[in-house]
Amino acid sequence: RFSKDYTITLWFPCLDGLIQTRGNVARVKKSERNHEPKQHGSLPCLDGLIQTRLSTNQNTPLLVLNCSPEEFHFLAHNGEINTLKGNINNMQAREGMMSCEYYKENLQKLFPVIEPGMSDSGCVDNAVEFLVMAGKRSLPEAIMTMVPEAWQNDETMPTEKRDYYKWSSCAMEPWDGPALFTFSDGRYVGAVLDRNGLRPSRYYITTDGRMIMASEVGVSSVPEEKVLSKGRLMPGRLLLVDTQRGEVIKDGELKHNISTLRPVTEWLDKGLISLIDIHNAYNEVKGLPQGTVSVTKNNSLEISIHHDRRLPTFGYSVEDISMLVLPMIRNRKEAIGSMGNDTPLACLTMHPQLLFDYFKQLFAQVTNPPIDPFRETIVISLACPIGPESNLLDPGPKQSERLYLDHPIISCGDLEAIKECNLSNWKDSIYFASLDLVSKIK
Repeated sequence: RFSKDYTITLWFPCLDGLIQTRGNVARVKKSERNHEPKQHGSLPCLDGLIQTRLSTNQNTPLLVLNCSPEEFHFLAHNGEINTLKGNINNMQAREGMMSCEYYKENLQKLFPVIEPGMSDSGCVDNAVEFLVMAGKRSLPEAIMTMVPEAWQNDETMPTEKRDYYKWSSCAMEPWDGPALFTFSDGRYVGAVLDRNGLRPSRYYITTDGRMIMASEVGVSSVPEEKVLSKGRLMPGRLLLVDTQRGEVIKDGELKHNISTLRPVTEWLDKGLISLIDIHNAYNEVKGLPQGTVSVTKNNSLEISIHHDRRLPTFGYSVEDISMLVLPMIRNRKEAIGSMGNDTPLACLTMHPQLLFDYFKQLFAQVTNPPIDPFRETIVISLACPIGPESNLLDPGPKQSERLYLDHPIISCGDLEAIKECNLSNWKDSIYFASLDLVSKIK
């Protein structure tokens, strides 16, 4: 709790006469248990994280939150995790493939990895703790895996770091903010800003060997003569203090050491598959020249857009083409229009609809600027790995045995090539689906 002079007073519940905080042990007499808190001298501690925040991304009622405060073991953060639902679903889907040499059959007792009803802070803390305690990763590497830089379009990034991020993206998707993450395991204490960089982070390093980092300037008053250095955390950058070595580890040095722990470049060269590899294998099977891209022939006649029956079949109108699609093709940006949409929901209208009209985007309860892969190329990429995943808790070459797409949309020719090829002994299945919502409503 906070006292009037803004110093921090900590009350430790004593259950067995022994309190352990970050490797420092304080003993309390057994006769003094269950009594009013008393001061038993100083309790030295090398680091500490303080979070005062009301969660926005949580379905648990506020009354329950007040009665059952969350316990964070490794991490606290400021901001929102906008990819939270996808992160939780993907982690749950991976549980069936997880195995651990240390926990063995007891690993099932740790599931679900993400506890139900947690805030976004609690969910990230669950994932970080799981990767560190069961996933053969140090705390800095777990943070680097979950909160990567914007590496896809950064031509100045060292090759080994770019390859590491590409390999780790095949194992786990990013936990995207905007958010500022702070973390500690007793030895390391640090912070990282996600690749969007939309949350502030300021730090001071003082002449008496302290580092103070907060989400705002002025949280702690430090005399100017005691400030050795100060700065702000940049997007995707890590700030780390090693309390055993008593030094601040720079972002470049830290990520170089992590990127070179494993031969990820060799793993990517041997295991990662691209669409070019798929088409080359397809051409070899079909006896076509290398470099040829298979294209599905379109035998439709050249007809007027007003009489093209394919438009209503796929839910497009002439206005959609002239007012929405053409401006995006010409100017690479969305057309400007008035606010408001009085059209009926896709599930209730009698007119043909596009498939994505039946879905609505989830969003955090804050106002963020609009971003897309064209206006924000420096931080956004549509590239994504698909195909079977491997054991997340065993970092190795199997993580890279996936098909890496530059964007999630593939052509009919791409699909035909994927279907005909048998790379990595994958089993492919084709499912046909149709939406017949009108008849169900009737």
